[in-house]
Amino acid sequence: MGNPSNSKTNAVSCTEMNFPSLSEVVESLCHANDGLSRRASKKQSRSVLPSRDLLIEMVESLRSVLFPGYFGSSDLSDESMRFYVGCTLDRVLRTMQEQIKRGLCFTCGEDATHCPKCEKDAFRVTCEFLNALPHVRHLLATDVQAAYEGDPAATSPDETIFCYPGLLAITNYRIAHELHRLKVPLIPRIITEHAHSITGIDIHPGAEIGEKFFMDHGTGVVIGETTIIGDRVRIYQGVTLGAKSFPLDEQGKPIKGILRHPVVEDDVVIYSGATLLGRITVGRGSSVGGNVWLTHSVPPDSKITQANAQEHSFAHGEGI
Repeated sequence: MGNPSNSKTNAVSCTEMNFPSLSEVVESLCHANDGLSRRASKKQSRSVLPSRDLLIEMVESLRSVLFPGYFGSSDLSDESMRFYVGCTLDRVLRTMQEQIKRGLCFTCGEDATHCPKCEKDAFRVTCEFLNALPHVRHLLATDVQAAYEGDPAATSPDETIFCYPGLLAITNYRIAHELHRLKVPLIPRIITEHAHSITGIDIHPGAEIGEKFFMDHGTGVVIGETTIIGDRVRIYQGVTLGAKSFPLDEQGKPIKGILRHPVVEDDVVIYSGATLLGRITVGRGSSVGGNVWLTHSVPPDSKITQANAQEHSFAHGEGI
């Protein structure tokens, strides 16, 4: 063992290494935070921010309600299912109401513990979300069927629910979209970005997606905020439905909320690596080939592919 006195002798202080003192760094970070630090004011409490951990737990509980027997408790009879779904929903809605209130208070700037308006609005939104759950469940059932029908490797609908990242991403999206539609701040993005971090599939909660939507493989899919997708659409990995440009205001800042992403009509297939940019329309029944770059609208039943690859033979370096 080494001599403790030697360790003490060999220790080098920050001052000897010409490093700034800890207090100087702390002061600099706190003084010039560049807007990256939230300071509690007399009106605003730090507790107003929603909890990411509680929201993730809430979504997992909702998943067990939307797919009872698949997630959470897997040993459910018809009678115990009603009890399980009811108890789980009761717990979820209490959490949701509190988190929505915090999100609303974060926007209005009031202390979350003393804001009757946000508390009332959170209760209303939670009730409206509850009423929307049967519709969300219906849409997810069509997504499961689309995944099973669209992938010959799928052995059963159960496999798509358990295993497919696209089903996880679309479940989070459909939950988040309802909250976005009800104008809940922050929380929808937290929910979809959590799925993004797990699956590599990035769907903005503001996008509108119809029935029987299937993302095969899914990794690298990007679907922008104002995208509209019809029914029975299938897309593959690496597809981007993005904006072509970002119009700026008089101060040179991007204008928010404008329609800047594609409209994909019913029964369209978009193959891997395709990039569709701007407020273009892909007509019903069209097919967009792999790695296509598309920035203009196409009529129904179009087949968009890359230019045919050309193969040439050269002798003795000719043509190089």
